[in-house]
Amino acid sequence: MSKLKIGNRMFHLPKSRPLRLVIGVLLVILGTLGFLPVIGFWMIPLGIIVLSIDVPPIRRARRRFVIWRERRRRNGQGKKDGK
Repeated sequence: MSKLKIGNRMFHLPKSRPLRLVIGVLLVILGTLGFLPVIGFWMIPLGIIVLSIDVPPIRRARRRFVIWRERRRRNGQGKKDGK
């Protein structure tokens, strides 16, 4: 089973690569209908994260974003502490 860590939580995804791709694509497509009740725009980033497990270009973009965010967090934290 594939695992996905978001924050401090661990989520289990299906072992099947095609099934993960279908889930990711459906989340992105249904997320574009975010103005409807229950379905929301929150589904788009979740679908992209699920797709990043199996699609190398999306995985690289997600990794760059995580590194960028961590650097900003560390730089911002250092400024607050007066360092």
